[in-house]
Amino acid sequence: MGPDAQSHNVNGKGCNVDDDGQLGRRLREIRSWRRLSIRVVAELSGISWGYLAQIERGEKPITNRRVLESLASSLRVSPAELTGKPWAPVDPVSSDAHAAVHAIEAALESFELGDDPGVPTRAWPEIESDVSTLVDLMHVHADYAAQGELAPRLMAELHAVYVREPNLRRRALAGLIHCYSSACWVSKRLWGRGLPLLAARIAQQCAAELDEPQWLGYTTWLRGDAAGGVSRSQQYARAMKMADELRSVLDDPEVAQAYGMLHLSAALASAAQRDRDSARTHLDEAGSIADRMASEVGTFGRLWFGRTNVGIWRVSIAAELGEGPRVAEIAQNVHPELIPSVSWQAEFYADLGRSLISEPKTRDAGLRTILRAESLAPQRIRNDLFVREAVAGELRNARRDAGGRELRGLAWRMGVAPIG
Repeated sequence: MGPDAQSHNVNGKGCNVDDDGQLGRRLREIRSWRRLSIRVVAELSGISWGYLAQIERGEKPITNRRVLESLASSLRVSPAELTGKPWAPVDPVSSDAHAAVHAIEAALESFELGDDPGVPTRAWPEIESDVSTLVDLMHVHADYAAQGELAPRLMAELHAVYVREPNLRRRALAGLIHCYSSACWVSKRLWGRGLPLLAARIAQQCAAELDEPQWLGYTTWLRGDAAGGVSRSQQYARAMKMADELRSVLDDPEVAQAYGMLHLSAALASAAQRDRDSARTHLDEAGSIADRMASEVGTFGRLWFGRTNVGIWRVSIAAELGEGPRVAEIAQNVHPELIPSVSWQAEFYADLGRSLISEPKTRDAGLRTILRAESLAPQRIRNDLFVREAVAGELRNARRDAGGRELRGLAWRMGVAPIG
């Protein structure tokens, strides 16, 4: 797991909380462990040694994937080793969500496609209803605690149905893809070490057995989302290979939506590698697919692909590229409320908010926007690394400037600093 995987401070009330400088501290410790000078790591990572020194001292946040992943690569560790996940939960819901990761890990280890797990099963309509509930918990609400409770039980039943009821096999496979998608996202947000990729690869196995192009595209996108931070070049290559395979069947609306999501994945992979031109090319290709759709928001896989979603991704990628004021300009033309998912709306406001909060003139608006994101999907936003980094950075400024109660409360709820 690496040195000092989880460090805490204790406030005067006896509550364990994460130090807001934890990421910088872990960088310094791992760099010392590797016996590398700050100048060598900065040079290998493509950043100035002064900036790296500020990160290590907790004076500057890490604001994008490129810096995080470059530092991890230079230090020969996973990005998750730097983030220090799992973060300590500070409320009962967060605690339940973290506890659920262990049930998900056990399920990923226990079940094999084609092996009967020997569990009792309910009537198919009841199972299917629970799959629908899980999809809502995943793609609409980002409720990790509830997903962690439901997904492992559903996995067992669906594996049993796959073996015992050949006439329901294809529907069981689709249900399993949803279960493993849930396992991927819950473990990615709350844990981040190995489990997301394992879940995504099992989802790909289910899609290969189902052999429907839209689900092959979906699970390729899922794998990129799960493990892109390990290798952005692989994320890009896999997305483009699958997109090329889907090109001949784009007359199917579901395939077209999966194809569009693959181009969004490629755009993010490009942005994380600082390839602005390629990122924009893939955003434009996704936009051209969205423009051909009859509806503003697609429904396949609850990925909500369409014109609005492409706009949300444009905001996210502009934030990744550090485009500052341009992020707000792009956001003016996006209406996230058109997507029936508070989770996706929250991601939009989080990316916008962390861009605004970094500029002195828009700092207050940025905080309000992040608070809006948190109110929509608290579990999702409180476990977002870049939001946490932005909030920790502003908390340091607030300490110097006698900052406000709302910021301190948000920092406490994220577990990055004591309240008081």
